[in-house]
Amino acid sequence: MRLSTLFTKTLKEAPKDELSVNARLLMQAGFIDKLTAGVYTFLPLGLRVLKKIENIIREEMNKVGGQEILMPALTPKSIWETTGRWAAFDALFRLAGTDNKEYALGATHEEVVVPLAQKYVFSYKDLPLYIYQIQDKFRNEKRAKSGILRGREFIMKDLYSFHTDEADLDEYYKAMQKVYFKIFERCGLLDKTYLTFASGGSFSKYSHEFQTITPAGEDEIYICESCQIAVNKEIVGDLENKCPNCGNKNLKADKAIEVGNIFKLITKFSDPFGFSYVDEGGNKKPVIMGCFGLGLSRVLGTVAEVRHDDRGLVWPKEIAPFTVHLVTINSPDIEANNKIKLASEKIYRELQTGGIEVLFDDREGETSTGEKFADADLIGCPLRLVVSERTLEQDSVEVKNREEENKELVKISRVTHNI
Repeated sequence: MRLSTLFTKTLKEAPKDELSVNARLLMQAGFIDKLTAGVYTFLPLGLRVLKKIENIIREEMNKVGGQEILMPALTPKSIWETTGRWAAFDALFRLAGTDNKEYALGATHEEVVVPLAQKYVFSYKDLPLYIYQIQDKFRNEKRAKSGILRGREFIMKDLYSFHTDEADLDEYYKAMQKVYFKIFERCGLLDKTYLTFASGGSFSKYSHEFQTITPAGEDEIYICESCQIAVNKEIVGDLENKCPNCGNKNLKADKAIEVGNIFKLITKFSDPFGFSYVDEGGNKKPVIMGCFGLGLSRVLGTVAEVRHDDRGLVWPKEIAPFTVHLVTINSPDIEANNKIKLASEKIYRELQTGGIEVLFDDREGETSTGEKFADADLIGCPLRLVVSERTLEQDSVEVKNREEENKELVKISRVTHNI
């Protein structure tokens, strides 16, 4: 992609009305645009990152037997009344249709997925079953804040698992913990993310959250540095201020963002719908359920919060909008400038041919070298390549890693091989 034709532009300054780091940086760098409080447009650069996160999640869900579907966002009142959540779920967006019926925008999808699975699951032979979707969610937050970390519209992966018994659910639950950490590793968050004990609500003693350490976090967690797990502040008293895994009482408090959560639903949603199966002995038994949620837009915002410096974003390679940011430094000498342009175009084509994603800053005119470098740092691609009159004197390009200060000259013939 060429910067000269990119739909959006960077901003010289971050929006002054945005307090969160993720919103300020992502808006300034041209990744997102704010429509209203808690509602954002993902622009070309931001959408590329979002799609990469989506693909990572999809790959990892498929590896553990997940089957992807897409459920409606518009849901009838009746299914919410079945579980009692039409009146009890404060964050539901409720609306009336021209058919004089009431609806809700999907805040979560247990009420949709259970009657759906009920149409296809009858016997123990149909279980276990793992169904997931990646879709917009809508919640009527009283105070949408923290940029894309807490919005009224957001993108989420929710997987629902269906089992014959709790032992089978427990096995899958443990497997999913490992899968989540693999996702966070690929997204560049592993070193700051902890499996965190949280309240299980009315259906199990504990649930688990995945919390990423950052000063921007809305939650307070207590970390056991002995076994690298944590406890949410809301339940730490129930555990007598000690680690539930090893008993360590020297827990370290820190701020964190919840980037995912997993629940053992057991029969909380299968009971209201009468969702059961017939076992090997011909007996009818309730279907046991689990729920595994992960916010894509929240992961993106969290990466922006924890992977930036005073110059801009610092994307991990696997989810960066582009691997390479290629910068052309124009020369006032016409002949030299033509050579720079020809060399830059050649490198651009070769990178693309080699399957390397490249953002090409081919802007001319009044765009200064300083502005080009500032934009490269702000956008935060892993590698910056510079083609200038000086580098061409040595038949080379200047290569700089976004996370490092050192620069090196690499022969043009070796550029594609070195990336």
